[in-house]
Amino acid sequence: MHRIRLNGPIDFEGFRRAARRLLALGARPDEVSWRTGEEAPTLWDVVDEVSDVEPSLLDANPPDDVPATLRVPADFLRLCQATLLHQDPQRFDLLYRLLWRLQQDGGRWDPLDPERRRAEQWAREVRHEIHKMHAFVRFVPVQDDDGERHVAWFEPVHHIVEAASPFFARRFANMRWAILSPRCSVSWDGRQLHWGPGARRDQAPTPDAGASLWLTYYRSIFNPARLKIAMMEKEMPRRYWANLPEAALIEPLIAEAAERTQSMIAAEPTAPRRIRAMRGVRRPA
Repeated sequence: MHRIRLNGPIDFEGFRRAARRLLALGARPDEVSWRTGEEAPTLWDVVDEVSDVEPSLLDANPPDDVPATLRVPADFLRLCQATLLHQDPQRFDLLYRLLWRLQQDGGRWDPLDPERRRAEQWAREVRHEIHKMHAFVRFVPVQDDDGERHVAWFEPVHHIVEAASPFFARRFANMRWAILSPRCSVSWDGRQLHWGPGARRDQAPTPDAGASLWLTYYRSIFNPARLKIAMMEKEMPRRYWANLPEAALIEPLIAEAAERTQSMIAAEPTAPRRIRAMRGVRRPA
């Protein structure tokens, strides 16, 4: 049994190097166990792992029996990079099985393969989560030794913080900010991203006075006549509500929606106001 210990839950390069060596050894998928440090300790973590792939064989210059290239479709690399960010603990096993079969089948990619379809579904879920992080992070300004910094708390389901953070570096390039999450934290100093350990929810700042302005705006743009709860929950899933200031208004606004809609229907129509032409401004011919 080959027990591969990766350097964390998103160690793509470690997975790629280990997979190449395992294929050269002829290791079948059912002979490989992948560990990332997320799992509960087992007996195998305290015994001499004599069957592990040696780290010296995983460097950039593998021995002669490791194939220089692997036969994979062009989109397999992108699929791996996205799928390995998923939270499912079987993601490494799934991708190694796909890679094993690709080598056995000469690199041919079956579009109806159920495991390929599962990997593609996981990749879509990861991309969807990245999109939601871009949309639902809410920064709060705080003061530190260097002045003002904007800090946010986010709890992703998948391992996406590293993949999603460059967006914020581009979007808020002139602002010092930090995003805290349970697994890791990231900060931007105006020049580069810095990574740190995970944090707790109580380490994040509470909403500031600016949040009340945002809530006033959110309340004012809410149109009860266009309320579609199912669509709203699809675009803004409930699991994100705990970290969104505006979520506190959703339930009351939904409860008032029917009454406000009836009031709008019963109200007398108003005549449009005439706009007086400004003096000195010629009307178009």
